[in-house]
Amino acid sequence: MGQKALHIFQTCIPLFQVLSDNHRQSILLMLSEQGKMTVNEITEQSSLSRPAISHHLKLLLEKGLISVEQKGTQRYYSASLQSSVALLKELVAAMEEECI
Repeated sequence: MGQKALHIFQTCIPLFQVLSDNHRQSILLMLSEQGKMTVNEITEQSSLSRPAISHHLKLLLEKGLISVEQKGTQRYYSASLQSSVALLKELVAAMEEECI
């Protein structure tokens, strides 16, 4: 792997780590399919407790995979994958470039 691809790959490692958890994958897919949801709405569709869901949402939020919008007393979470997808596309392009 060349230097450019290696650098991009290393940048992707935190993203890969947060996505390695099955519960976070499920939450992200749920938000992608259903749009904006509150913690309680996510919890209703999960086998996890509300504190566990909040923990996973915090990790997804820290890595920029979701966003949150405050409306009154409710916080609505939604998938926000644009920057992560762009980074992964950059990694694929760099690796393809080196294989040619």
